[in-house]
Amino acid sequence: MNKRLLWPALALVALLVLNVVVEPSFFSLRLQDGHLFGSLIDILRNGAPTLLIALGMTLVIATRGIDLSVGAVAAIAGAVTCTYIASGGDAWIGMGLALLLCAALGLWNGFLVSVLGIQPIIATLVLMTAGRGIAMLITEGQIVTVDSPTYREVGAGFLVLPIAILISLAVLGLVALVTRKTALGLLIESVGVNPSASRLAGVKARTIIWTVYVFAAVCAAVAGLMISSNVSAADANNAGLWIEMDAILAVVIGGTSLAGGRYSLTGTLLGALIIQTLTTTVYSIGIPPEITLVFKAVVVIAVCLMQAPVGIRGRGGRGGSGGPGVGGVRGVRGKQGVPA
Repeated sequence: MNKRLLWPALALVALLVLNVVVEPSFFSLRLQDGHLFGSLIDILRNGAPTLLIALGMTLVIATRGIDLSVGAVAAIAGAVTCTYIASGGDAWIGMGLALLLCAALGLWNGFLVSVLGIQPIIATLVLMTAGRGIAMLITEGQIVTVDSPTYREVGAGFLVLPIAILISLAVLGLVALVTRKTALGLLIESVGVNPSASRLAGVKARTIIWTVYVFAAVCAAVAGLMISSNVSAADANNAGLWIEMDAILAVVIGGTSLAGGRYSLTGTLLGALIIQTLTTTVYSIGIPPEITLVFKAVVVIAVCLMQAPVGIRGRGGRGGSGGPGVGGVRGVRGKQGVPA
């Protein structure tokens, strides 16, 4: 995995260097009223929702699944909370209700995939389509604005660093701790490699799949709260729009296999930073808005090609699905790689 992470890391460094060339004060940080400001802080804060959703997506993809509904779930979370606050409710209760509802939506996705056996892309496409409609029903088709200092802290608050950054890093640390210090990481890999063999070996594959879809939905809900609270409003039609695509790109750029099994949390972090830095770079170097997506696609394709097994073999690496640096270890971890 170390060599696979080299190219995303180099791509991120190249983007940062490009920004420094265009704007020499890009790395400058300043402390004002106990708050840390700067371009790097903006990238981390704006990329926090993408990182959260990408973390959930990483575990879903590791089980050989996909979740296209996370953007709609994020919109639902913001719609529920803002509507509740606008009706005179407490912000904490509103956020709690949003998290519970989104966890239930994750249970629904997990039920369709693990119990009914529907293909993940179809199962989550249902909620991706219907979820926007649910959010629109909750807000009655309006942009619901709120004035709640408590709620605004989630997306725009500071504890020296923006609270959004702290939340996303805390979730990243928690996921890394659980998947590295318990058997959960190995179980997720085994389900992704071969669900049938995992069941025969005594692994509760259905429970694992259900769990990762619920986790992905909760991560999407927290991201939705960040997006909504940052502007103190719920826009059901645009909140979290296409963020699922950014999350999938971040996961793929980070080296996680879409075939399931091998995954890398460190790679997902790098991928999320690349996606957000790309957005900043586009504005910094003055690329016209109409070709922004083309520029973004070119960079993503370049990074993916440099990571491809054929490209790695062409540069003298061993390539293969397990990636370099796995030693001679056999079994699931030897074949698919250890989660980073």
